[in-house]
Amino acid sequence: MERKQKAFGVIDAHQEELIELSDRIFDHPEIGLQEYQACQWLTDYLERNGFAVERGVGGMETAFRAVYQQGNGGPSFGLLCEYDALEKQGHACGHHLQGPCIIGAAMAIQQAVKDKPYRLVVYGTPAEENYSGKITMIQNGCFQDIDIALMMHMDGATRVDVKSLANIKYSVIFHGVSAHAGRRPEDGKSALDGLLLSFQGIEFMREHVIDDVRMHYTVVDAGGPANVVPARAEGSFVLRSYDVEYLKDVDRRFRNIMQGAALMTDTTVEIKDLGFTHNKIPVLVLNDLLMKNARLVDAPQIAPPRAKTGSTDFSNVMTLVPSSCIRMAFVPITVGPHSQGYYDEGKTKAAHDGMLKGAKILAATMCDILEDPALMDQIKEEFAQNQRDKNYNKYKGDFS
Repeated sequence: MERKQKAFGVIDAHQEELIELSDRIFDHPEIGLQEYQACQWLTDYLERNGFAVERGVGGMETAFRAVYQQGNGGPSFGLLCEYDALEKQGHACGHHLQGPCIIGAAMAIQQAVKDKPYRLVVYGTPAEENYSGKITMIQNGCFQDIDIALMMHMDGATRVDVKSLANIKYSVIFHGVSAHAGRRPEDGKSALDGLLLSFQGIEFMREHVIDDVRMHYTVVDAGGPANVVPARAEGSFVLRSYDVEYLKDVDRRFRNIMQGAALMTDTTVEIKDLGFTHNKIPVLVLNDLLMKNARLVDAPQIAPPRAKTGSTDFSNVMTLVPSSCIRMAFVPITVGPHSQGYYDEGKTKAAHDGMLKGAKILAATMCDILEDPALMDQIKEEFAQNQRDKNYNKYKGDFS
């Protein structure tokens, strides 16, 4: 307990700096792949506090890796943070609070624990919202140097997850032949007709999938003026399910619908895969440690795991190493992410308190593992059993 109290004292001593940093990121929102300023601010702070920083890691210009080594050997703690904003909504998902929280947790261990060996690896992971940047980082060798991965995300309650929706994203482009829609429509082949029929196919399939499947689509490009048969039409599609194996079959049926729509309109179709995010693979030993420490710091609104979740590229990291994310309450439980309510609370005392208590929970969890190495053995064994049971190793970053 003494070690944890020292770690908490470090976070308290730096709280004004961490709050200022989170507010600065909030006031300068940058969408995914454009987080240049946030990346610079976070890495500058880490460098000033004794971390060796590499920028542009994992094939991503706004990603980073910051390392602090204490002694020789010991566990390697991965601390992951996001800092991308939403287009037109700013930081309505609370990502501005993640980097300062993770830095606070890392500095707490760095300054409070000098008698045990360990490594701290802070990974800055861009573009969670629009690009699933962690997948690119995995494909370029990141996260191989850590024993566990920890994150913090803001929420309407303090809790951990035991599941998430696996997610496949596509860009679908229909190619047709343009013609004058009034004088010679018979010469045309409407790409827009193909896209619209693909939407109808999705709707007819919707009745014949299991209840947790989610299917979304929108028009990206519908052609031009109404008096021209559209030669090109593009749509954006997303498929989700809690069951990866079932989602593979939905993917097969989706591709057949796209080909069928092209066949009916005598057009051609191009399906671009934009990425696959896995469903979460929980390690309950690690989840329990986080929640034990949430109670220790008197975190607000402690609740059971969510019944409904979205998707995250952190799930792909969870196929590589034991991982967990503590979700910290700062809004009413009825307020969801990507909403005005999330945005309005982004610089409040509740947001700042959630960030700082999140840092303490992560630091306390690392203290537990350092003090009792058997915990790491239990975490690794549960993770290995998960992989044996579900054969998750087939899905390390790719959907094939």
